[in-house]
Amino acid sequence: MRSIWNGAISFGLVSIPIKLVNATESHSISFRQIHLDDGGRIRYRKVCELDGEEVPSDEIGKGYEEADGSIIPITDEDLAQLPIATTKTIEIVSFVPADEIDPLQMDAAYYLAANGATAAKPYTLLREALKRSRRVAIAKYALRGRERLGMLRVVDDVIAMHGLLWPDEIREPEGVAPEGSVSVRDAELDLADALMATLGEVDMASLTDEYREAVEAMIEAKAEGAFEPPSEAEVKPAGGRVIDLMAALEKSVRAAKASRGEGRGEAEPGEAAEAGGAGGAGEAEVTPLRQSAPRKRAPAAPKAVGGKKSTASTAAAKKTAGARKSTAASKRAESTKTPAGATKSTAKTAKTAKTAKTTKAAKKATAGGDGGKAAAKKTTAAKKTTARKRASA
Repeated sequence: MRSIWNGAISFGLVSIPIKLVNATESHSISFRQIHLDDGGRIRYRKVCELDGEEVPSDEIGKGYEEADGSIIPITDEDLAQLPIATTKTIEIVSFVPADEIDPLQMDAAYYLAANGATAAKPYTLLREALKRSRRVAIAKYALRGRERLGMLRVVDDVIAMHGLLWPDEIREPEGVAPEGSVSVRDAELDLADALMATLGEVDMASLTDEYREAVEAMIEAKAEGAFEPPSEAEVKPAGGRVIDLMAALEKSVRAAKASRGEGRGEAEPGEAAEAGGAGGAGEAEVTPLRQSAPRKRAPAAPKAVGGKKSTASTAAAKKTAGARKSTAASKRAESTKTPAGATKSTAKTAKTAKTAKTTKAAKKATAGGDGGKAAAKKTTAAKKTTARKRASA
């Protein structure tokens, strides 16, 4: 790899000759400006404002413009003669734990390569010291006309340097955080943890720039004359107001598991916890199940007391039974037409009814004790008299 800067690392009294090599490269696709009518290239020409003529690159230098518009020329020799120790030196000023460096400060990244055989020993010494201490080195260096801040750390068997922004170049995040007090419940954090665990880790080497790949494929197809405009891709909305944070988290966990082909073997963390609203405020509302009205039951028959039934209850039961029988008989009579020769049958039915009444009276008399026995004797005498009249007739 081609070096972009040569110098040395100043490590106390130790000096390590090194070469600075770019550790990163951009794979972005760049486009040229063209004339739409004929496809001609549009170029920017560097023209002098005083004489209006185009100026070649070897005649272009630097200058500082003051407030009144006047220009003060600055040459590379002027910058090289400045009394700055870091002009050709990466000067280490301290060693700190890596977690003390704010990632917001990180800028470009470089590899530091040992420059020559004499640099191998001190280079390896610094590398191993950084490994064992588990610290990073903070250094100052000058590059492209300005002094910069850097962080040295070990990557595999190489010392890498990250350019750092100066602390005063980091803006304060004023007005960026949400306004007001927002509380997050444990149930919501549990679901967020479950989502993070489901998504898991990723191999950084497997991540690719899909947009760049699509642009490259389009350029190749156009060059071969076989380009066909693709159908419009479905653009999902970027999202809006979260209606139910708990529901969104639970759905995200299920979607992540489904994308990994995992089944849902157990309840999600949020399903066992109390459900909350959009902001997590308040407790879950429990809707009781509706109970059907109890059915009315027919009154139970009176229980026997001492082996004998209540006389009044028995009479009421008999009246009810008689009413039911009478109603049933009436319905049958209405639905069935009486034949013309049904008179005899009717007479027999009347006699049967009288006999039934007589039998019921006898039973009542029997149930009444001694008075019942007397009534039974009278009933028997009446039967005998009736039988004699029928025989004499």
